[in-house]
Amino acid sequence: MKLNMATSMTMAMALASSHWKACNAFGGVAKLASSSIGVTRSTWKGQEYRLFGSVPSTAEEEEEEIAVVAESSSSIYDSHAEDLSKVKSKFLQTMRDRGFLHQCTNLVELDAQLTEQENTEGGALPAYLGFDATADSLHVGSLLQIMILRHLQQSGHRPIVLVGGGTSKVGDPTGKDESRQLLTDEAIQKNIDGISKAFKKFIHFAPTDDDGEEQKANDAIMVNNDDWLSTLNYMEFLRDYGTQFTINRMLSFESVKQRLTREAPFSFLEFNYMILQAYDFLELNRRHKAKLQLGGSDQWGNIVAGTELGRRCDSVQLFGLTAPLITTSDGKKMGKTANGAVWLNQDKLSEYDYWQFWRNTADADVIRFIKLFTELSLEDVAELEKLKGADINKAKVILADEATALLHGKETLSAIHKTVNNMFKGGGVSTDSLPRIFVTKDKMTEDGGISFADLFLQLKLASSKKEARRLIQGGGARLGDEKITDQNGSLNLTDFDDSAEVTLRAGKKRAGVVELQ
Repeated sequence: MKLNMATSMTMAMALASSHWKACNAFGGVAKLASSSIGVTRSTWKGQEYRLFGSVPSTAEEEEEEIAVVAESSSSIYDSHAEDLSKVKSKFLQTMRDRGFLHQCTNLVELDAQLTEQENTEGGALPAYLGFDATADSLHVGSLLQIMILRHLQQSGHRPIVLVGGGTSKVGDPTGKDESRQLLTDEAIQKNIDGISKAFKKFIHFAPTDDDGEEQKANDAIMVNNDDWLSTLNYMEFLRDYGTQFTINRMLSFESVKQRLTREAPFSFLEFNYMILQAYDFLELNRRHKAKLQLGGSDQWGNIVAGTELGRRCDSVQLFGLTAPLITTSDGKKMGKTANGAVWLNQDKLSEYDYWQFWRNTADADVIRFIKLFTELSLEDVAELEKLKGADINKAKVILADEATALLHGKETLSAIHKTVNNMFKGGGVSTDSLPRIFVTKDKMTEDGGISFADLFLQLKLASSKKEARRLIQGGGARLGDEKITDQNGSLNLTDFDDSAEVTLRAGKKRAGVVELQ
């Protein structure tokens, strides 16, 4: 798909026609000359900021800025190997040694500022990471970013969790073949409530007045960009910030180029997403002194745009740091299975199934995942790296234990181990950690019981009834130890014998419990 002339002209005029070069959408707007190197001053919340000209004044400067975005294909381990070997910041050393890094703007200066704060009593550099509220739970694909925030806090710095209540109304086009479904305000708030649960498992948030705790410099905070995005005046925002972005530059972003090759239309609403993300960085610097934005490598262009907006508008130096997008050794996207997403919330995925996800890690991925998704020391990891053949399974169990303990607590491991022992080693009788649904005796006696296809779907042992029937046809479905052969069969009251529960199995490693109430 190509942008037609009318669309291009509309966007170009909206974003680049004005000669007002101010960076305050909330009043005190200063008028600048049309020169791209003009300087003036404006105020925001009583603080004065120097405002610089917005767009590159020459084609050469435009090409240089586009080249910055294009560098995202080059890993920092290759492009800045010498600088990376010399970093002194505890945070950057952890990121480097455990494999979290992909790209960074001005690595040397960022290291200097992080190190200064780490060596200052009560010092902490605020850094933020954004999560749009597109579902009511995060999944394993977001876990890498959460671990980065955890390491940031443990290094003495302040994590800022940005939930995208505002940007979720637009939808991030990055990596998508078509527009995201637009969500209502009620759905977005429900999703925010859901995803907030996971953060509290990994990082410590600033106490409220009722907690009676003393606030620390590295206590995390959670903010919602709907607080400022939904109150923006559209015309003022275009006038004050539209000139900071050029169509040439925006079309060079990889996320935009990919969408323009797809058949689905690329809406003007989505095209604005990168501007809003850049503005978030500026706003968080003004409100909370955020100096660093973290994110996945697919966000590199948007992050760079935010650092440049801070430089042009407020003459502040901001930084961006990205992590690689994690794929498995066979090239598949991390966090997806044949049965759907690997959710972090317990009400979406049981502790046992979460443990099994990590236990089923491929041999080639286990050491890398231990470094990224656990806090096992690198010395212990080096010992595990020596394991060969069947002994690699020991490392997989450690990965599953450590990752599950971080999310669900160490106390869940005992029940999981009993269940594993029962299912695979013939010992014990515990099913406590398996996913569980409840049925009534009345329901079991109506219409000949409940179909196995429905039960496998409810237990999330299949993603659809069709898949459940295929499982039965293929011989992979069992009731206890008995193979289920009828794809249209049902579970009825007589199947319980004298027990209050039965176990349904999907293959060798997945199971769930149906319990009578």
